Amino acid sequence: MSDSSHCFYCREDLGGKRFVRHEGKPVCVRCYTKFCANSCAECHRPIPVESKELHHKGRYWHEECFRCTKCYKNLAKEPFNTKDERIMCGKCCSKEDAPRCHGCYKPLLAGTETVEYKGNSWHDDCFTCYGCKRPIGSQSFLSKGSDVYCAPCYDRKFAKHCVGCNKAITSGGVSYQDQPWHSHCFVCSSCSKTLVGVSFTKHQDQVFCVDCYKNSVAKKCGGCQNPITGFGKGVNVVSYDGGSWHEYCFNCKRCSLNLSNKQFVTKGRDILCPNCAHK
Repeated sequence: MSDSSHCFYCREDLGGKRFVRHEGKPVCVRCYTKFCANSCAECHRPIPVESKELHHKGRYWHEECFRCTKCYKNLAKEPFNTKDERIMCGKCCSKEDAPRCHGCYKPLLAGTETVEYKGNSWHDDCFTCYGCKRPIGSQSFLSKGSDVYCAPCYDRKFAKHCVGCNKAITSGGVSYQDQPWHSHCFVCSSCSKTLVGVSFTKHQDQVFCVDCYKNSVAKKCGGCQNPITGFGKGVNVVSYDGGSWHEYCFNCKRCSLNLSNKQFVTKGRDILCPNCAHK
């Protein structure tokens, strides 16, 4: 690189000195760095003659500046990729292109266990119950709006609770007087048999099947002495002076005339129609 000419820029005699030919013109090392050298795309400083220069698609770097824009690993002797004019190592480029977790927004890398739900993806550990914050994993879950809940948390927060046992009703159940019950909790207060699908009645805030109501609770008819249940033929009841009768049993003691909705006369414990009372 010795020449007896002069530097094109500073006109310094280049005899016995190192110089560079730039576009056919001799240039001293100092002027080359100042006027001709390429600028590093990373640090923006000139790349002098004595530095190793790397280039890619019309851009230039110092060897030590050719690094991954994400992890800063030097890529002078490593394979690399470009994305939006950024230089990246293979690993970072894979992360950049990978879909994002809907929970932590970090990349979902190939081989990672993921959960797909409603068009979104999560890391397995990021798909958690909104209530207890634990990963759902393989257990069943329910959603409320955009939130997901494990079954126990959903039941505690949203499920109706049985009036009988105060536990959540997760399926089925019955409603009585606008109150929810488990089917197995809605039972007769006396014999504990289920009342689902059978006739029953209420007495003093307790429910009874027909048989138990007849045998244990119902008043006895003053006429036939059978229980007055309010079911079937004996729906209508006549009450008088502390006694009760089926409507069809409230008859004159002598002529058997039915006296419901009619005038009657009592004589001792007997109910009589006016005609029989005056005979």
